[in-house]
Amino acid sequence: MDFAFDQRTEELRSKLLVFMEDHVYPAEPVALAQRAALSSPWETPAVVRELKARARREGLWNLFLPDAEHGAGLTNLQYAPLAEITGRSPQLAPTALNCSAPDTGNMELLAEFATEEQKKQWLVPLLAGEIRSAFAMTEPEVASSDATNVETRIERTGDEYVITGRKWYISGAMSPDCKLFVVMGKTDPDGADPRRQQSMVLVPRDAPGVEVRRAMQVYGYEDHAHGGHAEVTFDRVRVPVTHLVGDEGGGFAIAQARLGPGRIHHCMRLIGMAERAIELMCRRAVARTAFGKPLAAQGVVQNWIADARVTVEQLRLLVLKTAWLMDTVGNRGAHTEIQAIKIATPRAVLKILDDAVQLHGAGGVSQDFPLAELWAAARTLRLADGPDEVHQRSLARRELRAHS
Repeated sequence: MDFAFDQRTEELRSKLLVFMEDHVYPAEPVALAQRAALSSPWETPAVVRELKARARREGLWNLFLPDAEHGAGLTNLQYAPLAEITGRSPQLAPTALNCSAPDTGNMELLAEFATEEQKKQWLVPLLAGEIRSAFAMTEPEVASSDATNVETRIERTGDEYVITGRKWYISGAMSPDCKLFVVMGKTDPDGADPRRQQSMVLVPRDAPGVEVRRAMQVYGYEDHAHGGHAEVTFDRVRVPVTHLVGDEGGGFAIAQARLGPGRIHHCMRLIGMAERAIELMCRRAVARTAFGKPLAAQGVVQNWIADARVTVEQLRLLVLKTAWLMDTVGNRGAHTEIQAIKIATPRAVLKILDDAVQLHGAGGVSQDFPLAELWAAARTLRLADGPDEVHQRSLARRELRAHS
């Protein structure tokens, strides 16, 4: 078993690490200051646009997309360590590389399922970083962890679909650069198969009847870097039937295909967040003194740091194994491992971040360190892309099936 990265991965890792040190980390305070001075908090700071231009010039662009026609042509195993590095600065690095959710999932969806005309209209500008997009599935009135509960209606009337519904926590929707909603709703609510009732349609943000009502906070934070999370209503919004993605009734299957790669991207970025937390813990521990000796000499602090290192090494191996399986046997073949990393990684990284917050005292919950915001992001990922309990249920059923 060879644990070494291949030559291309090593080359991109080296280039990305330099990009992070020379440009991304120094841009973090600049982006905060520029955003505070903007007329709208949802506008993109100039430094972010500069980072995107530089990343594209340096070949650090669309690394997530395995389709060589549209992206870098990397396998999941090649991209995983790069996603980890971007996780060290989740508010800037993924966006700078055009590798930020929800655009990544939407681009994967369009690349696989869209018509040539749909690709020309939406995928091309997304790949170029000229626009952003949102994925509208979650609804406040139903338990959206079960996608068959979605109540938004997509009704065909002649050559048009009419969309009516209310969505929330629609990531990216607050950004003025967001021009497209990928909307999931029911075209056949009375269908016999509950997983064939849903379809997906492409809805321009400026379509009559689309209303972005408010920004949704996450533990008091508004995710400006990723275009925020919004409550959106669709009031008899009309789009041509040519805006259907795939087939009628194929929405559930498309959603599952879209979420597979996204889950591994999230998990690798989480590991990068944990690595940054460990680094901050070590710096704090050697710089602070309490009760007559450095924090680094306190047994409990040493335990936190040691446990964090062990945890990260375990998680990384599991995620890399999952990436390898996705490349070799496909998402279905990696089903158990995808669920395992989605359960294990956010939980474990939350513990590391919590210890790092504790070590920093009041500073840990302040805006002077990234830890509080990282904690909020990691906690949210125990809900996003399916809550823990859904994955546990499915994973347990698979295990039990072998003994029944």
